[in-house]
Amino acid sequence: MIIDCHGHHTVAPQAHLDYREAQVARLANPSLPDPAAPNMSDDEIREGIEANQMRLIKKRGADMTIFSPRASKMEPHVGDADTSRKWSEACNNLIKRVIDLYPDTFIGVCQLPQTPGGSLDNSIAELERCVNDLGFIGCNLNPDPSGGHWNSPPLTDKYWYPFYEKMVELDVPAMIHVSGSCNPAFHATGSYYIAADTNAFMQFLHGDLFSDFPDLKFIIPHGGGAVPYHWGRYRGLADMLGQPPLDTHVMKNIYFDTCVYHQPGIDLLFDVIDIDNILFGSEMVGAVRGIDPQTGQYFDDTKLYVDHLNLSTEDLYKVYEGNARRVYPRLDKALKAQGK
Repeated sequence: MIIDCHGHHTVAPQAHLDYREAQVARLANPSLPDPAAPNMSDDEIREGIEANQMRLIKKRGADMTIFSPRASKMEPHVGDADTSRKWSEACNNLIKRVIDLYPDTFIGVCQLPQTPGGSLDNSIAELERCVNDLGFIGCNLNPDPSGGHWNSPPLTDKYWYPFYEKMVELDVPAMIHVSGSCNPAFHATGSYYIAADTNAFMQFLHGDLFSDFPDLKFIIPHGGGAVPYHWGRYRGLADMLGQPPLDTHVMKNIYFDTCVYHQPGIDLLFDVIDIDNILFGSEMVGAVRGIDPQTGQYFDDTKLYVDHLNLSTEDLYKVYEGNARRVYPRLDKALKAQGK
């Protein structure tokens, strides 16, 4: 089967969007009432999913998507800890409803109620709720809850350790994923996302996190940001900094997806990164939705690029299914329960 490790609910029902607008309005005017949880029918949820993600999954030949709330709207920099908690709960509850409607096609990854400079207690509690109560298999971890001002400790700092301990306890990985940018110097999807991916990798390289957490697993999306393109730089930096070679220092714990939107980029990714560290992903319907005028195909139809690599049957299995089942043990367990 073909498992897409990177999907977001980018077309949510209007009631869900209205709830967020009411939350933001109350931040500007605290005299407004705390908005009630969004109320939407199953048909409203189906309408958005079937016209978008479901239609494209079928058309492009995938089978299952690891599905999470819309990344650009996680917005941990908006409001306080209570606002973030309620928004994350609403987003994750909506993902659960999608999964309940289409259990063979979607499985959940949760948004975390992070706040700039805040405690990770709410994030730990929400991860537990989503994994234990909602059946989710992982989370999206934001390395920069400030929205583009980079004032959080590096991911190797002990600030993050309580959350990592819970990840290991629950046996779930995290996808590194920032949200919308409130810094005009960073375009969200064109600059901020790629910079965050690259920055996260360098933090892992510079530190020694995986000595403390050898079972911790991270997916760095968007093809690893700039990392594969500058692989020689990072191998050289590891040597200059007195770190072990990358394959033993970080690559037993870090994985990249295939959300790279042209054939030369995918070619480079597979030339540089070991096949065991690559998971199929498309991010659709996501950052780039148009048709490439050079090819006549959608930019985010990443399966076309992978298929053009002419990989062996064994390697195709790893990229399309096997690596995802290994990195997400709870996914493997869920699929086996379905007889897959």
